[in-house]
Amino acid sequence: MRPRLPDRRSLRTRLLLYIGVTLVVVCAAMALTTVLAQRAYLLGNLDQRVTDAAERSQGGLQRRTGDATDLGFLNERGHAVGTLAARLDDDGDVVAAEVVTEDGPRQTLTAAQRTALEGIATDGSPHTRTIPGLGTYRVTALDGDGVPVLTGLPMDDVQDVIGGLVLVEAVAAGVGLAAAGCVCAVVIRRQLRPLGRVAATAVEVSRVPLGRGAVTGLTRVRDRDTHPGSEAGQVGAALNRMIDHVESSLAERQRSEERMRRFLADASHELRTPLASIAGYAELMNRGTQRIEPALAWRRVSAESARMTGLVEDLLLLARLDEGRPLRVAEVDLAALVAEAVWDARAAGGGHDWQLALLLDTPALVLGDEARLHQVVANLLANARVHTPVGTTVVASVEATEAHCVVRVRDDGPGIPPHLLPAVFERFTRGDVSRSRSGPAEGGSGLGLAIVAAITAAHGGRIDVESEPGRTEFTLTLPPPTDAPSVTRGAGPESTAPTHNFRWDSGRRPTVVSRGRPQGTGPRPRGSQPR
Repeated sequence: MRPRLPDRRSLRTRLLLYIGVTLVVVCAAMALTTVLAQRAYLLGNLDQRVTDAAERSQGGLQRRTGDATDLGFLNERGHAVGTLAARLDDDGDVVAAEVVTEDGPRQTLTAAQRTALEGIATDGSPHTRTIPGLGTYRVTALDGDGVPVLTGLPMDDVQDVIGGLVLVEAVAAGVGLAAAGCVCAVVIRRQLRPLGRVAATAVEVSRVPLGRGAVTGLTRVRDRDTHPGSEAGQVGAALNRMIDHVESSLAERQRSEERMRRFLADASHELRTPLASIAGYAELMNRGTQRIEPALAWRRVSAESARMTGLVEDLLLLARLDEGRPLRVAEVDLAALVAEAVWDARAAGGGHDWQLALLLDTPALVLGDEARLHQVVANLLANARVHTPVGTTVVASVEATEAHCVVRVRDDGPGIPPHLLPAVFERFTRGDVSRSRSGPAEGGSGLGLAIVAAITAAHGGRIDVESEPGRTEFTLTLPPPTDAPSVTRGAGPESTAPTHNFRWDSGRRPTVVSRGRPQGTGPRPRGSQPR
C-alpha cells in the first residue's frame, strides 16, 4: 500500500471543504430526486392523456367506414395541437399517419416520420419516439375490436417544465450553497478561535527554555477556553494540566538536584572528618611524639574508621534501596523483633525510661527482611535516645489487626522543630542540637531516618511522624502477610490467637512467651513494660 501523504491544509480550510462537498452532494441529491419525481408525475399525466386519446380515436374509427386509411376522427373536437394518429395493419406497420397542426388542417406524415413509428406493440404500453421534424413524442398503440390505432402527444411541454425546474433548482442551489458557505466560514472561524488561542499558548510555552533549571509562571490557557463542554475546552484544560505537570516535574527535578548537591556535600564532609582524624593520628605516630600514647591513637583511628565504615555502609544501603534491589523475604514476628530492639536500646541508653506495650488482636506477623526491619526499629529508638535528654520516657508499642501491623515509638522529649518536620526523613537532616542530650558529638550522620523511610517503602509500608513539645511519635505501618500458613486467625468464639507477653529474666534479657487464650473471655494482657 502506498503511504498516505499528510494533508497540509489548515483545519478551517478542510472543514470548509468537507462541509461544502457535503452540501453540494445533498443539494444535488435533493434536486435529482425532485426532478425525477416531477418527471415521473408529468410523464404519468401525459401517458394518461395519450391513452385517452387512443381510446377516443379507436371509438371514432368504429363509427366510420371500413377504409383502412381513414383518419377522419382527428377532425373531432378535443384533440390538442400536435396530436398524432396512425392506422396500423395486422403486421403492425403504419398504413396512414397524420398530425394536428396549429392552423387546424391535418398534416400527413412523411415516410421517414412513419418509419419512426414502426415496431410499436399494440398492447397499450407507452413509448417515447423521436419523429423527424416533429420532435419527441409519447405514443401508444391499441388493438380493440380489430381496429389497431396509434396515437401520440408531443413531450415538449414536459421537457420545458423539467428544464425550467432544473434551471430553478440549479440557481437556488447555487445561491443557497454560497450563503451556506459564507455562514459556515463565519461559524467555523468563530468556533475555532478558542483552539487558536490554545495553540498560541502551546507555542508560547514551547519557546520557554525548560532545560535551564526551575521554571515557574508558565502561561496558562484562559478559563473561558477550558470549558469541558467543547472539544477546544477539553484540549485547553488538558494543556493546563500538562503545564502543571511540567512545572511540578521541573520543580521536583530542581529539588532533587539540590538534594543531590547537598547530599554530596554532606557526604564529603562526613567522610572528610574521620579521614582528617585518621590522618592526624597517623602523622603524630609517624613523628614519634610523646604527647599522645600509641594505644590511644590506635583506639581513635579504629573508632574513626568504624564511624567512616558505618557511614559508607549506610550510603550503600540507601543506594541499593534506591535501585530497587529485592530484599530477603521471610515471616517476621514484629513483637519479638521490637522487644529485642528495646532491650538493645536500654543497654545503650540506661538513662532513659524504656517501655514496651503490645496490643495484639492477631499475631504481629509480616513478610519482610528481618535484619532490615530490626534496623528500622533500632534507628527509631536510637533517634529517640540521641535527641532527648536523660530521664525521657520512650514507649515502643506494637499493634496488630487483620488489616495491618503498626509499630509506634513515642517519647516525651522536647520535640522536633517545626521547620525540620517536613524534611525529617531526608538524607543528612539533623535535629537542632538543643534536642541532643550530649551535644553534636553524640549525634548521628543524618541518615538514620532516611534509611527508615527507604526500608519501609521497600516493604510496602508507610512511616509517619507527629511532633510537638513534650510528645514525638513515629508510626510505622506494615501490611500483614497475605499467605502466611503459620498465622492463626480466629474463626469463632472458641478459636484461639497467640498473644505475646514480655518479662525480664534474672539476666535482664527479654524473653518472649507465646500462649493461646480463647477470645472474648476477658481482658487481653497488654504486655509488661520493661525498665
